[in-house]
Parts: sequence; structure tokens; C-alpha cells
Amino acid sequence: MKKNILILVLAISLISVSFFSIEKSQTESLITSKKVTQVGIIVRDIDKARVAWAQMLGVTPPEVSVAESHFSRPTHYQGNPSDAKAKLAFLTMDNLQIELIQPLGGKSTWQEYLEKNGEGIHHIAFQVKGIDRYEKEFALVDMPLIQRGGWDGGAYSYIDGTNEIGCILELLENFK
Repeated sequence: MKKNILILVLAISLISVSFFSIEKSQTESLITSKKVTQVGIIVRDIDKARVAWAQMLGVTPPEVSVAESHFSRPTHYQGNPSDAKAKLAFLTMDNLQIELIQPLGGKSTWQEYLEKNGEGIHHIAFQVKGIDRYEKEFALVDMPLIQRGGWDGGAYSYIDGTNEIGCILELLENFK
């Protein structure tokens, strides 16, 4: 558990430093919000992970939900429709949310991350308005869209920033 906290702190620090290394010729920032909303962590066993995190934080283990394609914004991975599913559990802190993600199969960035890297920090998320515009703006600076989808009342997009800033970014937009 201490290792997870250390990894989380190091990742947030790395991302903060990485944002400052983007070319100085860029006059406007791609992300206008300076508040990290969420850190997503890929796990093999969500029940084990949610209990461990809850014990470490002194809170009740969060409920588990299943993320799957939604008619309002069907899941696409690498530009193609995907039947990806994942179990999710959210720990809401004072300053950010920790999202635990257990892939359940199907082609997805979650499954790919687990297969290539094992458990670990998958993404850092920011709230945005106009998610489709953000996808296009990131693509223009060689940070392509990996996966997109939605839920009743919102949308998400994973942006591949691994070459430019060292991690995947998640854009979250709430429509309600």
C-alpha cells in the first residue's frame, strides 16, 4: 500500500513537471483547468484493491460498477467500435478521485495497459467542456485519441500523451 501511495505521488509530480516541458512556443495551454480531477489505476482484482485502498485511507470500500458501451457515445478503441468492459470503483478524496479499473476483456486501453504493464497508474484526468474539440487539438500536437466512450450524462476520452508528457490523459465531460 505504501508503494501505491509513493507511485501515485511520484506520478503526479512527474506529470506536473512534464506539463512545463511542452514547447514554449505554444501560447495557449491545451488543458485550461489546472486541477487534476482523477487518477486511474489498473488492477487485476478490484475487490482486493478497493478493500486495500479503503483500509489505507480509513474509509468504507467503494461500490463496484461496470463500465460498458453506452448508446449516447459508444466505446471506440483505436478508432474502431469496442465491446470493452471494466469494473470500476471510485474513492473520492478532498482533492481528487482515485479510480480503480479492472478490465473485463474486449479491446481497450485498460486491457492493453494490464497486458503490457501489469497493475499501475493508467491515467490522470481533467474535466473539460467541448470534449470533441479537445480530441482534435491534442491530435494536432501528436497526442492521438486512444479510446472514447460515455455514460448517461457524460463522456470520456483517453489521449495518448506517453511520448510527449509521459502518460495517458483522460478528458471527462459532464453534460448534466
